[in-house]
Amino acid sequence: MQRSLTFNIFRHNPQDPASVPHMDTYRLDETDSMTLFIALHRLREEQDPSLKFDFCCRAGVCGSCAMVINGRPGLACHTKTRDQPDTITLLPLPVFKLVGDLAVDTGIWFRAMYQRTESWIHTRAEFDPAAQEARMENEVANAIYELDRCIECGCCVAACGTANLRPDFLAPAGFIRVARFAADPRDQRTDADFYEIIGSDEGIFGCMGLLACEDVCPKHLPLQNQLGYLRRKMGLTVLKKLLPFGG
Repeated sequence: MQRSLTFNIFRHNPQDPASVPHMDTYRLDETDSMTLFIALHRLREEQDPSLKFDFCCRAGVCGSCAMVINGRPGLACHTKTRDQPDTITLLPLPVFKLVGDLAVDTGIWFRAMYQRTESWIHTRAEFDPAAQEARMENEVANAIYELDRCIECGCCVAACGTANLRPDFLAPAGFIRVARFAADPRDQRTDADFYEIIGSDEGIFGCMGLLACEDVCPKHLPLQNQLGYLRRKMGLTVLKKLLPFGG
């Protein structure tokens, strides 16, 4: 039997001084295989053309349609309405700058994170445009690829308790980025170098270990393993500095 769905959607235009944050209610008949992506498009086309939300690929690749769905960050294009109750509440991702309604600007946060983690290969080798690409074992390449699949949707950041409390926290997306370069043999940074980036309360030691980040990651990145690995690695780096035999 076809359901009638109720959508409670956050509305606010921060560029309009007269706009006040509030919730608007919409109703829509459910169709077969309906996703939130489809439902939002129908609501905008059939009921309210002023409704703002982001989208691009509708295939779970761009990460643009991330939002808080009944209290849980997720992608609208990946979320089937049949898996949700009759009433669906949609909110914008916290932490990021609000553009309007369900749309946020994740680019500002990720750009700052990439600069902070120095997200490029650090090498002392002189660049030779005629040289062949450096060879790499398949096992190593696959490990790097596994950590490089982040689509920058921001779900893990929005689900992170520390990131919601502290804007200076690097957050899971930043840690997985550091882990990606720590695993890359072409990057000549040492553990001590990475410690300068994440070895603080604003970095890996500020993680509360709630692991909501891994629960909501749409690409199922191994955040739990990598956060534990980085915490141990940075802890050993501190010990090496403190103990007499440390370098």
